[in-house]
Amino acid sequence: MRKIVTEEFKLYAGRLLPLIILIIIIPLMSYVIWLIYPSRPLEVVVVDKTVPTDSYQEHHAIFWALEYRKFQNQNGEFYKVNSDYFGFFPDKTPTYGRSKDLRDLSEEEMAKQASSLDVLYFADTYGVFEDDFKKVDAEERSKKIYGGLNRGDINLLREVSTQNKTIIAEFNTMASPTPVGIRTEFENLMGLKWTGWIARYFDEMDTTVNKDIPDWFINQYVEQHANTWLPSGPGIAFVHENGSVEAFSNGLDYFGETPKIRTQRINQHGFKLPEIVPYPDWFDIVLIDRDYQVISYYDIDPSDRGKEKLRNMGLPRFFPAAVVKNVGNGQYYYLAGDFSDMQNSTGSPRFQGLPVLWRGLHLVTDYTDRESFYWNYFYPLLSQILERTYAKKKPE
Repeated sequence: MRKIVTEEFKLYAGRLLPLIILIIIIPLMSYVIWLIYPSRPLEVVVVDKTVPTDSYQEHHAIFWALEYRKFQNQNGEFYKVNSDYFGFFPDKTPTYGRSKDLRDLSEEEMAKQASSLDVLYFADTYGVFEDDFKKVDAEERSKKIYGGLNRGDINLLREVSTQNKTIIAEFNTMASPTPVGIRTEFENLMGLKWTGWIARYFDEMDTTVNKDIPDWFINQYVEQHANTWLPSGPGIAFVHENGSVEAFSNGLDYFGETPKIRTQRINQHGFKLPEIVPYPDWFDIVLIDRDYQVISYYDIDPSDRGKEKLRNMGLPRFFPAAVVKNVGNGQYYYLAGDFSDMQNSTGSPRFQGLPVLWRGLHLVTDYTDRESFYWNYFYPLLSQILERTYAKKKPE
């Protein structure tokens, strides 16, 4: 009898072994490997003014990459998503939160901040508005609580640029609600020029089906296009800061459904990224000076009719998506999209090999999966930027 029980136990254990290896052994080994990998110093200053909730969706994916790559601040600590940034900090008070602003720094503190940092990252400067916290009249423009580039941001940017540090800026850094004068200073320092246009893909332009199309866009389009609207199906909405709006219909004005981010396999900059990644979120259209190299570019594959529309809008056939410029020992990067925006949790970064696993589970072609864009494009790009920056650090 005992022999039969022993044999049954062996058979049962043998069946459980693959599950035990998958659920316990592999994650444990992954954690141990991450743990023994040495931490490295990299001082990163992140500016995120668009923080209406404690999800920190505009910068938590950046902090995930920093911790996974084991980059720590000058105190030898990993960056805390809820405190280690400049911007807005939401709470339950009547003012909805508080701000930690670069304008609050003295000249001495500003110089010290610029001297100590390795990376200055403008994740999002759009800001927070009353309708982020309460219901407001849909016909009224929501009141800004905090947001836009300001003098403190420009002062730090100027200090950092003179020291040839690495600067990264994303979509909307220089757009509304940033004042025009501040924007001009940002453009001059970075060697960029915003065309005034932003754009976004919508999978359905039928307003009875898709309620995500903003009412203001619908009203302005109808008003500017002789009371007409678009055919049903996918489309791309274009919005200019002067109030002009335009839209491209899939199959008529462009092909391929979503805008694509294209990266040449053989390139001067040496970044290893997928050749084609669909991108359905907001992006801005910028012009760059000749010192920049294009890492990736947007391709909406316009038809002849679409090309004519682009010419009338003063826009080129292709738009920069990610660009880099070498400045002494540092580099300037502009990412012309809402790349770091991640609504879903990315889980713990303390397991070696997770990015490879997630890339395998998230199809690069699935534009509806926001995590797919992060693991297949943004995380590889950001991690390579961080590693290059660390490699160029001068010995202390």
